[in-house]
Amino acid sequence: MAKIENLTAKSDSELMDQLGELKREQFNLRFQAATSQLEKPSRVREVRRTIAQIKTLQAQRIAASGK
Repeated sequence: MAKIENLTAKSDSELMDQLGELKREQFNLRFQAATSQLEKPSRVREVRRTIAQIKTLQAQRIAASGK
């Protein structure tokens, strides 16, 4: 799982790229789970939490900028 310190050091565009990659991975993990081919079930939780951390960080940045 990504450390929050690593995420805060990234720029907005890097966070958007990582969020897109994680959403693709989440889709693939859901597909694997549906077809009973999931090797690491714990990865689903890690990906979901990292997505939530990125979205929270983005919301905090927007609130701090006053938009």
